[in-house]
Amino acid sequence: MPEVVSSPTLLYIVCAALVAAVLSISAAALVSFTLLSRMVERMVAFSTGCLLATSLLHMLPEAIETASADTHDLFALLLASLLGFFLLEKFEVLRHSHHHEGDHHHHDHGYDRVQAGRGGWPILIGDAIHNFADGIVIAAAFVADVRVGIVAAASIIAHEIPSEIGDFMVLLNAGFTRARAYVFNLLSSLSSLVGAVAGYLLLDRVAALVPYALVVAAGSFLYIALSDLVPQLHREGRPRESVLQVALIAVGVVLIYLVFASLHDHAH
Repeated sequence: MPEVVSSPTLLYIVCAALVAAVLSISAAALVSFTLLSRMVERMVAFSTGCLLATSLLHMLPEAIETASADTHDLFALLLASLLGFFLLEKFEVLRHSHHHEGDHHHHDHGYDRVQAGRGGWPILIGDAIHNFADGIVIAAAFVADVRVGIVAAASIIAHEIPSEIGDFMVLLNAGFTRARAYVFNLLSSLSSLVGAVAGYLLLDRVAALVPYALVVAAGSFLYIALSDLVPQLHREGRPRESVLQVALIAVGVVLIYLVFASLHDHAH
């Protein structure tokens, strides 16, 4: 276990994780709440592309490459994650319906549930798991070398901003206010701080869990994209809007691909 007392490494790790979390969330919020705030419905397609690309082009490949576990075990965990998020959503929908439907507000049946949205909480949970894994990566990099740690933190900021823009679009579409979306997304992002400290104190033990955390996070992203966002896109039947949806999905996929490809090349 690293020496905690008198070692500046832990301070570097905590500061880097904190700066990465706050900076990435704030930058994503600035873009989401200004440039994109009037296009929330259309940005659902962009978010779909971001979530699918992040899970399938980054999280799952990285988990498979770095895990010592059998690939079949990782995909079994992915399946369990998808089913788990289905149960979580089922519980949330039923609980929300039980407490809010029939509250004598004159809305159509199901209004409150639609307003609350379905994609908010699962994506926050998946994001928290992903950010926890990022924190472990930051800790491992700083333990190796401070300069490597700085590069790792900068890389995480770079890939988190476009991903978080997609998350903000999901939360706004799910009925979150801007303030609520920012606060909850920031709290989710601060799990990287927990991961960083845990990674520093228990690096050998915790690092082995990163691939599994990535698989669970990928499961949450896949579930939200395919169960919540894609059905919303299918409700739009006009050819022009459908073409725009395909284009925005492609933009999300290409953006995430380019970000991770450039970071991967830089790392090597």
